[in-house]
Amino acid sequence: MLVLGIESSCDETGLALVRDGRLVDHVLTSQADIHALFGGVVPELASREHLRFMGGLFDMLMERQKLSPHELDAVAVARGPGLLGCLLVGTAFAKGLCLGTHARLIGVNHLLAHLLAAGIEEELRFPALGLLVSGGHTNLYHMLSPVSVTQLGKTLDDAAGEAFDKCGKVLGLAYPGGRLLDELAGRGSADPAMFPRPYLDNDNLDFSFSGLKTAAALYAQAHFTDHAWPRPLTSAADAPKELCDMCASFNLAVVETLAAKVERALRRLPDVSTLVMAGGVAANSLLRARMTELMTQRHGRICMPGPSLCTDNAAMIAHAGYLMAVHGLQHGLDLEAIPRGRAIPDDALKAAAGHAV
Repeated sequence: MLVLGIESSCDETGLALVRDGRLVDHVLTSQADIHALFGGVVPELASREHLRFMGGLFDMLMERQKLSPHELDAVAVARGPGLLGCLLVGTAFAKGLCLGTHARLIGVNHLLAHLLAAGIEEELRFPALGLLVSGGHTNLYHMLSPVSVTQLGKTLDDAAGEAFDKCGKVLGLAYPGGRLLDELAGRGSADPAMFPRPYLDNDNLDFSFSGLKTAAALYAQAHFTDHAWPRPLTSAADAPKELCDMCASFNLAVVETLAAKVERALRRLPDVSTLVMAGGVAANSLLRARMTELMTQRHGRICMPGPSLCTDNAAMIAHAGYLMAVHGLQHGLDLEAIPRGRAIPDDALKAAAGHAV
């Protein structure tokens, strides 16, 4: 079975092919340089760029694999959450392909696709605890199967990735700030007392990083009145030690907060011995090391996609779409794009007998 995946939820335009569960090929173009001029993603520009690149990337992918669109068995598309205009470009392109080729349409939850991306490079074992750590979401899930996932905790305000990027912006780091902040942290010495571990004085599994972001802004205002580094800072080599130490301390605060909630969730799920971690922040070096250590201490197992599969990509959409198709799920052409802030409905239909895998 050949599945095309389409990703256009934010500022990455991606298409990928999965055949019988194996990644065949993928193409991706980033808009980071454009949005860096504005210090963040501009939705109108992002949707226009998706429209500009989508058709050309599809032709490139099919030509490279010497395939015809009519050879597609299914088209999987990120339906949300994300920027509505961006999602509409992807879903419209997917519906057009399905109308023209009679391929099945599969709407994919972008967040769950991130978690399932760990299964592209290694086998996922269920049940599992899923930790999604991205720019817009920091969520915990109980994963019983690829298509049976229950949310246990969620972001109440700023997600971990958003806190990283906003802290980077305050410090004058080049956009997106989270990546450079991680590199700077690796050069610094963390002070565990510099920043609080936010929203742990409770018994739930939700996350809140807005207070930590504010604490970082106040620290920078009090200690970095003289800009001793170029702004925007593009190279870690130009950063003074005090900046690296602050980044290391901020990084430690985020990672220890995430680890505390993961441990809390694992105590409540005694049958779970696998942690699946994904999302853009899952590429953070300290976070990967800390979660690996945590699961080793518990004699458990951790599954993480490689850094290239942590950020938004179409391979994860195609892979998730394939798993849904294997379970006999698909959508009609009335599939809705779901913007951030709305729950993704569980409205997939069982495929007709003639389309069963």
